[in-house]
Formats: sequence, C-alpha cells, structure tokens
Amino acid sequence: MSTRIDARNVDVYYGDFHAVEGVSLVMEPRTVTAFIGPSGCGKTTFLRTINRMHEVIPGAYATGEILINDQNIYATGVDPVDVRTMVGMVFQRPNPFPTMSIKDNVLAGYKLNGKKLSASQADDIVEKALRGANLWTEVKDRLGLPGSGLSGGQQQRLCIARAIAVEPDVLLMDEPCSALDPISTLAIEDLIHELKETFTIVIVTHNMQQATRVSDKTGFFNIQGVGLPGHLVEFDTTEKIFSNPRDEATERYVSGQFG
Repeated sequence: MSTRIDARNVDVYYGDFHAVEGVSLVMEPRTVTAFIGPSGCGKTTFLRTINRMHEVIPGAYATGEILINDQNIYATGVDPVDVRTMVGMVFQRPNPFPTMSIKDNVLAGYKLNGKKLSASQADDIVEKALRGANLWTEVKDRLGLPGSGLSGGQQQRLCIARAIAVEPDVLLMDEPCSALDPISTLAIEDLIHELKETFTIVIVTHNMQQATRVSDKTGFFNIQGVGLPGHLVEFDTTEKIFSNPRDEATERYVSGQFG
C-alpha cells in the first residue's frame, strides 16, 4: 500500500515549553523526505511526532493533526503502540538489543507485541527483513550470535531490518549515518534508495550532501532565537531547496553560511 503523510498545523510541547510551531506539509507515498536545519530547531522533535515517540517523555504532547492515509494518528482512541507498528523508526546510533542474537533482534517487534510465530514463520520473517536491509549474505551463518558483535554499519542495517520486519508503512530515520564511517554511510544511502520502493521514508540529517543524494523533498527548519519554537521555513523539491530556495535563511543554511 502506498502511504501518504499529511501534517496539518502541528505544534509540539514539552510541558510548558513550545518546541515546534505550526508545521504543515505533505509527504508523498514512496518518496524520501529530508528534514534539515541547525541544531535545536525542532526537526527531530517533529520527526518523532509522526509515530508519537515524543510522548515517551513525560509532559510531552502535540496539537494539530497528522494523517497517515487519511487516518489521524492523534484521534481519540488511537493507540500509540499501533501507530509505532505502522511507523517504524531507526535512531541516530545503532541500538541492537545487546543480549539478543541477530535473529532475535529482527523478531523483537513481534515479541514485544506478544505475537506468536511458528519456527518457519520466524525464519521467513528474519530472512526477508535481513535481505531487505542488505544484510542477509553477511550474517546468515551467524544468526544465533549477538547483534552487538557486528560492525557499526552492520548494526545500523540490523536496526533497519528490525524496523521493517513488522512491515510498517512508514520508516523514520533520525540521522541514521551520523555515527558511521563513509563506506557504511554509502551502504545505508543505497539501502534508502531501495527501501523507498516499498516505504514512505522521512529522514533527519545534518549532512547537506546526504540530503541531496537520498531525498526527493526537503524541509528546512529554523528557530528565531533561544527559547522560541522551531518552525518549518520552507518545503519543496530537494533540487529547488538546494539550487533556488525562496527564503534567504534557507539559502544561507544550504550554502554553509550558518548552522
């Protein structure tokens, strides 16, 4: 299924602190959307609203609507756990569960949801997810060994396999390459290109070159000053944002003049 994300006037709060203000944009199915901007401007906070991960912080909440295929994930009665099954997330640093094997890491989402799998079902899910993350050939003979024994780049691909194993509609990535070497970064970027054939992907990155390489659309976030909310300055095709942005602040940021 092709999955569209429609954010409508989203504001995010941590208790009394207004973190993100008035974000509205549409992320089209099977595309990669990149969020760029200086540190502290709200791009990661907004990313986390797309699967309600910000709510794990006490006192955090959002107003407005985020529709995924026309269903508001903030509607009354919607379970955040169900949202996080539909919207997978890969974090900045590879975080495989250290006491779990490679196989059990891939299956972690099913176990956390209490879903019973037969041995053959589990094997099929593991192979499909690891193939999807371009990791199968590297680990197929050591599925019982700890995931923490893999290299950094392999660990991040294992985390991607874990995220896609439960067959989400959307994949969020919060600076997925920031802790990786250039070769591993290239492998993840190649993987993103492949994954967008199946998933709608949203990525936060501080790497301008990465945004131009992997994304179809780019949103530039900024902040007016300390203590003020971050906001979306401009959202357009990646080519337009980097070659002919409408806003002067966007121009200055993408050309390296600030941030």
